[in-house]
Amino acid sequence: MHGYLPGNPQTLIITPNVKDAPFRVLKNGVKQFHLRAEPVVHELVNGIKIRGYGYNGSIPGPTILVNQGDYVQITVENRLPEATSVHWHGLIVSNRMDGVPGPGGSPIIQPGESFTYEFRIQQSGTFMYHSHVHDAKQELMGLAGMLISRGIYEEPVDRDYALLLQEWAVQMEMHQQTSSHPMNDHPSKQSASNIYDIDPMSMMFNFFTINGKAYPDTAPLFVRYGERVRIRLGNVSMDSHPMHFHGHDFIVTAVDGNPIPMMARLKRNTINVAPGETWNIEFLANNPGNWVFHCHKPHHTTNAHAMGGMGGMLTIVRYAK
Repeated sequence: MHGYLPGNPQTLIITPNVKDAPFRVLKNGVKQFHLRAEPVVHELVNGIKIRGYGYNGSIPGPTILVNQGDYVQITVENRLPEATSVHWHGLIVSNRMDGVPGPGGSPIIQPGESFTYEFRIQQSGTFMYHSHVHDAKQELMGLAGMLISRGIYEEPVDRDYALLLQEWAVQMEMHQQTSSHPMNDHPSKQSASNIYDIDPMSMMFNFFTINGKAYPDTAPLFVRYGERVRIRLGNVSMDSHPMHFHGHDFIVTAVDGNPIPMMARLKRNTINVAPGETWNIEFLANNPGNWVFHCHKPHHTTNAHAMGGMGGMLTIVRYAK
């Protein structure tokens, strides 16, 4: 759920509800990571479980933490019933390492096979990784995660949170699917009837999550009075999400991994995070309380569009006493 960046032990990056990707450092300084793409049963909220795809048993996948200048090797093992790949969203890498088979020239990873991506981290900032085979299916079944690169000159903050925005078309009324349904090859089909299918081809989304969880199961973002807090936002869903913060204004400091010059930074309380975008925002914790931070599309703060109470893409910024 959190980790110290290698080489920068004073800086804590927290991805609530999500683990960090483990790695080892070779004698030559290369950092080795391992990702397993595999079927996953994942709980969105309060007993609502879905059959999805994840990395290392997790939806979203573990957060990859690196430093600018690192040379990394990331081995992707395919335990899915179909081919896959991984695209390093926003990172400048060689064409072969970009993770786009076919027109991109990157290898496709067949079921039961592995491929090792190797590249140097040239940039710093907030990035993502996700499948780039059958994108419409695999991304919307959960194959995505955050990748954060710490820069040498990154501005210091007291708290640093990473939030990945996703949405799901959960088939609440359809436990039994036809043979053509994309989830019929999921292993959980053989052992459980209380787990829901998702339809990655549907535009009828009814669950909206932050780091794989819908409110009230989203982990709160703890702060203390007087702290400078950074929130990193990434969106791998189909919809845009105007994220609104109560009780505070924030400064927009970076977009797609690129820092925004001081004179061009805007003070806001809502930022629209479009599909494929990452944004960094920062605020001063100067108004104690429990404050909501949520998508401002009303349907996106419900669970299954049910009446009575908040849900969905919402979390709480909670001041510690």
